[in-house]
Amino acid sequence: MQTLRFDITGMSCAACSARVEKAVSSLPGVTEASVNLLKNSMSASFDDTALTATDIVAAVEKAGYGASLHDQPGSASPAAPDPVAQELATMKTRLWVSVAFALPLLVLATGPMFGLFRLSPRYAAAFALTQLLLTLPVVCINFKFYRNGLKALFALAPNMDSLIALGSGAALLFSLAMFYRITLAMGAGDPVNALLAAKSLYFDSAAMILTLITLGKFFEARAKGRTSEAIARLIQLAPETATLTKDGQESVVPLAAVQVGDLLVVRAGERIPVDGEVVSGSAAVDQSALTGESIPVPKNPGDRVTGATINTAGHIVMRALRVGDDTTLAQIVRLVDEATASKAPIGRLADRISGVFVPVVIGIALLATVVWLVLGYGAAFALAIGISVLVISCPCALGLATPTAIMAGTGRGAVSGILFKSAEAIETAHLVDTVVLDKTGTVTEGHPQVTDLLPVGVDENELLRLAASLEKLSGHPLGRAIVAAAAARGLELLPVEDFEQQPGAGISGQCKGQALFAGNARALAERGVVLDASMQAQSEQFSGQGKTVLYFVRDAALLGLVAVADPLRASSAQAVAELQALGLRVVMLTGDNAVTARAVQEAAGIPELRAEVLPQDKDSEIQALQAQGCKVAMVGDGVNDAPALARADVGIALGAGTDVAIESANVVLMKSDLMDVVETIQLGRAVMRTIRQNLFWAFFYNSVAIPVAAGVFYGLGI
Repeated sequence: MQTLRFDITGMSCAACSARVEKAVSSLPGVTEASVNLLKNSMSASFDDTALTATDIVAAVEKAGYGASLHDQPGSASPAAPDPVAQELATMKTRLWVSVAFALPLLVLATGPMFGLFRLSPRYAAAFALTQLLLTLPVVCINFKFYRNGLKALFALAPNMDSLIALGSGAALLFSLAMFYRITLAMGAGDPVNALLAAKSLYFDSAAMILTLITLGKFFEARAKGRTSEAIARLIQLAPETATLTKDGQESVVPLAAVQVGDLLVVRAGERIPVDGEVVSGSAAVDQSALTGESIPVPKNPGDRVTGATINTAGHIVMRALRVGDDTTLAQIVRLVDEATASKAPIGRLADRISGVFVPVVIGIALLATVVWLVLGYGAAFALAIGISVLVISCPCALGLATPTAIMAGTGRGAVSGILFKSAEAIETAHLVDTVVLDKTGTVTEGHPQVTDLLPVGVDENELLRLAASLEKLSGHPLGRAIVAAAAARGLELLPVEDFEQQPGAGISGQCKGQALFAGNARALAERGVVLDASMQAQSEQFSGQGKTVLYFVRDAALLGLVAVADPLRASSAQAVAELQALGLRVVMLTGDNAVTARAVQEAAGIPELRAEVLPQDKDSEIQALQAQGCKVAMVGDGVNDAPALARADVGIALGAGTDVAIESANVVLMKSDLMDVVETIQLGRAVMRTIRQNLFWAFFYNSVAIPVAAGVFYGLGI
């Protein structure tokens, strides 16, 4: 199976997109075809052994539209022309030319009605000819409406352009017939009929229809340009060059020339060119463009850096790890582009309705024209009724109701560091009633930190110095937390000799001729070290809080204890409270032991807990909640939670840039902040509320305007 994006040209309304979707979906081997009217694009999933991209392009062209393979975002050169900008420039030209001729035409045509001048039979032919000459430039510059509309009509797939072509064309042809009637009447010396024919001209209607539709298309093109700006701004974040260092020599090379493993120099004020790892030096990196964090993040040797972020202070040498389309920036651009190009289920419903809307409107226009003729009204009146119905209808509103809201939602999310993989993810987010949170790395920071020091006979710094000196050789995560705490205090570590490590029995070594030992309570008891009552009570209190307690001994005498825990994220408690305020059920799901899990549960204020759950069983827990009728959002780090993220109705991964997170989750949170889960739900609800409002007003407008245009209320004076 293969999924490709195509650029589609010639579409004007939802009927067009429905026609293209139908043409492609009917091909053997195509499993799904989704057209985005706002972006003039199509995503097609198909069996590449059964047909090719060329076959799909041919099917679209046979349906009366143009198609070409879409360039991947970020792959085009900066100098490549922007089709959205080109479309906007073309629409602007068409609009100004149309307005320049249509306005004087309107003044001329309506002048006699408003008493600006009196129409004399002597000048009836000149009056009609002048209107014709003012109408022709408007018709010519907007001729694509006729070309596309009639082509679709003859293919028995009428669209919005068909309505425009029929309405404007009928007014134009009827006015030409009246022009001939004027000239014939004047030639026969019949000024009365010439004057009647001059009062039945509809050149201004033909021109104004095209001008007003062009105005609407201009606003639509401008909206497309604005919604594309988010992706354009992201692409422009990447620098065009990088400073490569090799064999002590520096050289500036194009970004495309950077290879994995290259060493790059980044100075203060420069953008980091690609994703990589700091080899030497230090810097403060502004990541706000990608994560929204306003405070620069310190980067030291071993730390990861992300392309397109800014080195605000410092000088580093980094090793390139991911380049080109593999960088975090490229993945973000791809996610945003795919999400805005995809279609929400409610959007497909609107498209299906729009697909039958145009032929129904044409039928109503013909019926209304015939009815008024049968009722004895003149051809001019009946024709005006038919034209009004064609012009007043608006299937574009139905077709654009969903993609415009999806565009705005995904753009708003991207600015806040919330990346939706699809439009369906946004729609599903508003249905969520249960949020399941992983503990480690989601509710908590994900890496242990020293929380408490309880020294005996020494001060805190001495206890931490000796503990870190011993633990630096262990490589254990808890030991690394102790070493990091000592480094944060600027403590100089001491050399340790004869280091020994025995699983379950602690670690030991010699420091300045003194024996050091570290271990848990059981290892301490085996060495005959006895805790006094107060120390025992404090230790039990720490354990009850979910902290891991390590004991340190020097020459058989207790130095003190160090409590280590995975701390709660700063925003976890607030996020849980706000999720509950939104009416959501919040559950924490973890493989950790019940004591530690309960401590985190109480600190974060989470009402429900499932502890000691194996990674392979998290998927079953999600299924159990879904079996209860819950719409579940699973929030995890995207690695060991991958099955649960995939199983949930909405999978939300904290920590962008990881392959597993992007593959298994529907939403990626760049800032790894639980408050963004709240914003994700709120954004989903806001987008769906906007879509419903858009669809309501689109249906309401058409349901009221079409009967009025058809003359249903003519007897009431409307």
